[in-house]
Amino acid sequence: MQKTLKSVIKNTDINRDLIFLLIIGGLYSLGIFLSNTFVNIYLWKQAGDYITIAVYNLAIFIFQPLTFILAGRIAKKVDRVIVLRLGVSFLSIFFLTVLIIGEKASTYNFVLGSVLGIGYGFYWLAFNVLTFEITEPETRDFFNGFLGVLQSLGGMIGPITAGFIIAKMTENAGYTTIFTVSFILFICAVVMSFFLKRRQARGSFYFKEVLQERKHNKNWRKILHAHLFQGLREGVFAFVITIWVYLVTKSELSLGMFNLYFSGFSFVFYFIATKFITPTKRKKAILLGSLLLYLSLFVILFKTTYMTLIIYAILIGIAYPIINVPYVSLTYDVIGKARKAKEMRIEYIVVRELFTNIGHVLSISLFLIIMYLYDPEVSIPLLLIVLGAGHLFIFMFIKDIHLSSVESNKNELVSDKITDDKNR
Repeated sequence: MQKTLKSVIKNTDINRDLIFLLIIGGLYSLGIFLSNTFVNIYLWKQAGDYITIAVYNLAIFIFQPLTFILAGRIAKKVDRVIVLRLGVSFLSIFFLTVLIIGEKASTYNFVLGSVLGIGYGFYWLAFNVLTFEITEPETRDFFNGFLGVLQSLGGMIGPITAGFIIAKMTENAGYTTIFTVSFILFICAVVMSFFLKRRQARGSFYFKEVLQERKHNKNWRKILHAHLFQGLREGVFAFVITIWVYLVTKSELSLGMFNLYFSGFSFVFYFIATKFITPTKRKKAILLGSLLLYLSLFVILFKTTYMTLIIYAILIGIAYPIINVPYVSLTYDVIGKARKAKEMRIEYIVVRELFTNIGHVLSISLFLIIMYLYDPEVSIPLLLIVLGAGHLFIFMFIKDIHLSSVESNKNELVSDKITDDKNR
């Protein structure tokens, strides 16, 4: 494999750790995309109510940022590879637990969400840091690009394959099969992590200092508020649309097709957006993408059919790249110009993740309150209209961010794009 990769980028040294990190990233992508979309449906088929699904997702978004903070501290004081290994191990435990408890999964929805959130927190903190440390300037573009391809392929192949398997098997045999495969993939990822060179850490963890920095750096404050509103939209949308697709079609295969359309168009438009959206066009692109994302919601609100849901999948597959390419670049430009960014980049990433997940938690908490008080048939569409405007508020915050000189960092962009897509 090393010789093959060297032939792709000539005159560049491909180190051993880079290859193993790519393999781990590929195994993670396939494992998550194969099963994670269908966990919500698995719980729905057992409980048949939105509250069970919402509590499961709430647990994910509570424990993910808490683990990010812990993982950041461990990464600074112990070893990044150990943090990565912890993340993959918890993801393996998650799928093993789902397999063991089986038809009682909905009863332990909060516990399952907690384990998954912990796995996400450890994995993504370590993976982001290792990406910076293992790759060099001349290999980073290749690494992130190749990993992006693996992510996109996982997003296209995983859900449709899982939907086909579930549709062809009786009762819950299909779910058992895909959860088992995901468990095996994560076990393989754990094994691969032992081939990575240990990376001893040094330095203190300045989480509080970076959190307080928003009082002195207006650009940092505005970008954090933007991420908060991003989380407000994504919290409820992370599971409601999936449930709607299943309720309309009663078919896991149709849900797989929905994700295939979304991932396919997203794959194409990430390439287009990366090529044509320059730093001077970032804010206009974010506004355009946010408007398209919000207006796409009205395609499914008043007439929810499988065809309108597919149209919605195509529209958001176009909108997300138009938003994320400039938005993530701008976020990293703000971090790059913040105080002591080089020494405290881990802390800046952790704080950003914290604000995004605060938005997630607020979104789902509001959803739970409304579910207790009002009829879901009426309240959910209205709630989606309100929370769906979250990305428009992103533009309201970033439009006044001004940097003295902006340098687009495509390497960090692709890495962060992968981080944001995991929770979709």
